[in-house]
Amino acid sequence: MKAFLFPGQGAQFIGMGKSLMENDNTRQQLLSANEILGFDIADIMQNGSEEDLRQTRVTQPAIFLHSVITAQLKMNAQEAQAVAGHSLGEFSALVAAGALSFEDGLKLVYQRAMAMQAACEANEGTMAAVMCNDLTLVENACQTVSANGAVVVAANYNNPGQLVISGSKDGISQASALLSTQGAKIIPLVVGGAFHSPLMRSAELDLQKAIENTRFNAPFCPIYQNVDASPTQDVETIKTKLCQQLTAPVRWQQSIENMLAAGYNSFVEVGGRGNILLGMVKKINRTVNMEMLS
Repeated sequence: MKAFLFPGQGAQFIGMGKSLMENDNTRQQLLSANEILGFDIADIMQNGSEEDLRQTRVTQPAIFLHSVITAQLKMNAQEAQAVAGHSLGEFSALVAAGALSFEDGLKLVYQRAMAMQAACEANEGTMAAVMCNDLTLVENACQTVSANGAVVVAANYNNPGQLVISGSKDGISQASALLSTQGAKIIPLVVGGAFHSPLMRSAELDLQKAIENTRFNAPFCPIYQNVDASPTQDVETIKTKLCQQLTAPVRWQQSIENMLAAGYNSFVEVGGRGNILLGMVKKINRTVNMEMLS
């Protein structure tokens, strides 16, 4: 069985819109995206700098557009027996599976980006990737530091050897110091804030309002959602978990493991700079079939 995977923030790259603009239909879609967003996203995607693409209000719609349009051009929807997206990628997956229209998906992504940016400005925070063979050490460190009043939580369960933590700068600093003494390798991430942590609560509330005002359809195949790594085609469940995603951890490793247990043996990553998600899949199971659409 085949599952299609959609990347999140971090999959952007300079010139990411150039190949898409070669197609007349998708060129028109990118121009209509400019009207929805109120700025020239197509130009930034093609000609922007790394600094331009790192702005949350640009990054998220850019990755969404690249993934969704790539799916339209190259993905055979009839082959999709499941979809999943890493954080932001969940919105791309929902459009590809027919649960959201292109326009509604883009509007939600932009509202999400702006809400997250506002939350970042109100509550300064950061993230760090922890390389450790025992992820319970990371969870325990977060609990220890949190008990002392700082904010730090497990944010992204990416693969058996990597867990991203998120929280206040002080919380990340304390947890990193503690984990370093236990042999873990810490890689600070260049991000705008503490995504998938309690510091995103205001953004979650804003996104919930936007989601409730958006039309959703039942997807034509199950989506494995980040919040609990479980498959669903129920619209209300999808909407609820999509809201919760901003403050809950991304359970990517568990999603892939659940797909493998359900019999999925072929994974296709759609859009972005490529092989980010497949690299995580490979660390979970090296024997499955993998393909990149970009």
